[in-house]
Amino acid sequence: MDTGESAKLQFDPKEHQHLRYNPLRDSWVVVSAHRMRRPWKGQVEKVPEANIPRHDPHNPLCPGNTRANGEVNPEYDSTFLFDNDFPALQPNSPDPGLDHHPLFQTKAARGVCKVMCFHPWSDITPPLMLPAEIRKVIDKWAELIEELGSTYPWVQIFENKGAMMGCSNPHPHCQVWASSFLPNEPALAERCQRDYQQKFGEPMLLQYARMEAQAQERVVVENEHWLVVVPYWATWPFQTLLLPRRHVLRLPDLTSQERDSLACIMKRLLTKYDNLFEVSFPYSMGWHGAPTGNYLKEDMSHWQLHAHYYPPLLRSATVRKFMVGYEMLAQEQRDLTPEQAAERLRALSEEHYKTKAKEDQANSQTEVK
Repeated sequence: MDTGESAKLQFDPKEHQHLRYNPLRDSWVVVSAHRMRRPWKGQVEKVPEANIPRHDPHNPLCPGNTRANGEVNPEYDSTFLFDNDFPALQPNSPDPGLDHHPLFQTKAARGVCKVMCFHPWSDITPPLMLPAEIRKVIDKWAELIEELGSTYPWVQIFENKGAMMGCSNPHPHCQVWASSFLPNEPALAERCQRDYQQKFGEPMLLQYARMEAQAQERVVVENEHWLVVVPYWATWPFQTLLLPRRHVLRLPDLTSQERDSLACIMKRLLTKYDNLFEVSFPYSMGWHGAPTGNYLKEDMSHWQLHAHYYPPLLRSATVRKFMVGYEMLAQEQRDLTPEQAAERLRALSEEHYKTKAKEDQANSQTEVK
């Protein structure tokens, strides 16, 4: 390693590869922003289908349609919740009852899986919904955390948006999986946040949000109650972290005003995502709050409620980031700095490109008349 030559260079995060620490996962990510200059001859995704019908008689998530198990959806006009027809977790799974050798361990896994539709129309997505409609989704999320969390230690709310992220039905919806165990990522976040508070005397993400709000370098959007940043340790190109400004453990703890504010900032963020490449932006998102079930009796003050957004697109609507090779076998790596990603997102309009296109078309027709 030539440390002599390296010492002569002035470090520039946009030009020189470096490591950044993720305190939520106790891991490191390689940042190699200069790689964005390399020519791309890899896989190019198809542009997502734009002409999605408002109601497809063959889509099992639409109002009035029959699902795979023969049940007929009601003619819902807001949110709609039902048990997943193909659940990964079931409440009455038997205990394996096997001898536990250190190399061959098995434990029981029980739970429930639900699907929640956000809206009756298939041709609408969260950034195109009204804040009042998003607020109803938030209220339902909070209700589910309370209901399922009274029994289960973890309730994972997550949304896979777009076929690129494995979404099989073009209809605005999310999933809710409640489990009898604390999954790997929440268990890691539990340990890291607990250790941080014991060491520094303050919840990690509460301090982090305050510092990001002061620096403004990675802030994408913000309002009185919430902050969205491209985290300092982001792995995915345009990954974001949604944080409350005050100390909040779980979604049900949010005030009515904070829920209204959350609906507004979600719409603003997701509009910017769509405007980046003028496409219905794919992502996986999910909420992480303090564990529930038996953990409700414990001191969870080291936790801070937050949501992760993981979008795969890198260069355009058709070129995505792949987590392969080095990422799978060695360490996570990203191709532009979080600051560059935040700057691009921050500069985007908060008027959805589809809305603007309709306005421009209406104005041109008025001028012709």
